[in-house]
Amino acid sequence: MVKIELEKYLKSKYPKEDHTCEHKEFKTLKQAISGRKGEDVISYISALSNMEGGVLVLGVKDGSLEVVGIEDTSGYTAQELPQRLIGNCTNLSSEGLSVEEFITSDTNQKVWIIHIPKHQPRKPVYAHKVAWQRSGESIIPLTHQREAVILSESLSIATDWSAKICQNATFEDLSNKAIQTAKEEYKTKHPKLSDEVDSWSDEQFLAKAKLLKNGKITNACMLLLGKDEKSDLLEDINPQITWILKDSNNLEQSYEHFGLPLLLSAKSVLNKIRNFKYRFMSENKLFPEEVDKYDTWVLYEALHNAIAHQDYELRGRINVVEFPDKVVISNVGDFLAGEIEEIIKRDTPLENYRNDFLCKAMVEINMIDTIGSGIKRMFVIQKQRFFPMPDYDTNNKRVQVTIHGKIIDEKYTKLLALNPDIDLIDLIHLDKIAKKQPVNDEIIKNLKAKKLIEGRKPNLYISATVAKVTNQTSDYIKIRGIDDDFIQKMIVDYLKKFKTAKRVDFENILLDKLPDILDINQKKNKIKNNLQALKKASKIENIGKVWQMSKS
Repeated sequence: MVKIELEKYLKSKYPKEDHTCEHKEFKTLKQAISGRKGEDVISYISALSNMEGGVLVLGVKDGSLEVVGIEDTSGYTAQELPQRLIGNCTNLSSEGLSVEEFITSDTNQKVWIIHIPKHQPRKPVYAHKVAWQRSGESIIPLTHQREAVILSESLSIATDWSAKICQNATFEDLSNKAIQTAKEEYKTKHPKLSDEVDSWSDEQFLAKAKLLKNGKITNACMLLLGKDEKSDLLEDINPQITWILKDSNNLEQSYEHFGLPLLLSAKSVLNKIRNFKYRFMSENKLFPEEVDKYDTWVLYEALHNAIAHQDYELRGRINVVEFPDKVVISNVGDFLAGEIEEIIKRDTPLENYRNDFLCKAMVEINMIDTIGSGIKRMFVIQKQRFFPMPDYDTNNKRVQVTIHGKIIDEKYTKLLALNPDIDLIDLIHLDKIAKKQPVNDEIIKNLKAKKLIEGRKPNLYISATVAKVTNQTSDYIKIRGIDDDFIQKMIVDYLKKFKTAKRVDFENILLDKLPDILDINQKKNKIKNNLQALKKASKIENIGKVWQMSKS
């Protein structure tokens, strides 16, 4: 095909770069195949393979897919390349690995499309002795969370604790109230079966709800519906949810433990949370006068996720800690779903879960959203309410989710209210900046390109463009501060009027005009630097500790 036809074909098949596709110009493959760590072909193959697999298009300009051609293959052929890649990438599978070659008939330009298989179960793919992954538009060494996902893949039903038969358990050991509640939730989930459900026996219902295995009670069934006094049937695991109330100084005010059945305990725990009305104090009436501090669905989803993904064999408890302005829900066990941003982008179910049997049953009785979409919906709901995004901490074999019940940064909130269509991933990044959390350089570059933020790390703030739109110009000036030219003009004007001054005199007139994001020492240094700049320009001079206009 001719060049224009090839470009059209590539744009239809591989229109944009994402976690499954990468475009690379690489006109010469001499150093590109196995060259600089983190930048060469094998590094990108490792990164794509350690996600979901994908394609690497060589011989095109990044993003535009303009064909530039591979001018030097350095002895490589499309047919032998897969074997060479396997030799350079540890654990790379040969199944699904192939290279398509296109040569334009009018310009004789060569393009290779490398089809990269997903990593094999529990086997990360390495290049340069490093396992890589995609993160935004970059590749980085494999994170602990992503590694945990890979190493936990292909768990068989035999290793799923929740799917095991609860030995010696009978239907008499289940709570009638929990079963009835489960039936009502099942009707909500399956409205077309609502009339039939009432005619089913408890055993028939439990089988339909995927809580039984071969007609026998499973650990999952006992967890959700078992009587608390029968928790010993789960041997020494003793599942429990603990609610703790703390004040703003992190001092414990009250607590309560809740055992089986967890279906009812979850409701009891959330009933303890003080979901008062929260008032928005806003002069421009952008927000409703008052809303609930917490969205009930978000709280339930977070707690039910903790129940679904707890590593029960670690014998820890699920904690729900209530503070005056937030609720923190945590469970033990590695977070197997991967990076939060990737989950939201992917918006599809995972292939494997620690408690796969339990998760499927919880979906049936309406405890968790369709597997894979609940987390994204939590973020969307918080966005619609103009509240901060949930915070996930997935370190130290523990998953902790923080649900905020107050506005943290009003400028960020006003930006959200006036821009309801803002991209969810961009919003998550802006949310981190509003919370003074670290973000990488690629994210900062992207937000600056969209004119959403200004400043330099760590002093980032909402941009002037956004400030103008949200009527926050005065706040923007307060955050960004006056510029150096204006500072120097004030210094010169002061000396012209009062002849001499000490540095403390300049601090007295300038400190409250400098950015709020600077601490007191940074503000003083800024004044000092501007004095030195004026001295270097021979506009002022220093005699002892006294400044005056230069006589030269």
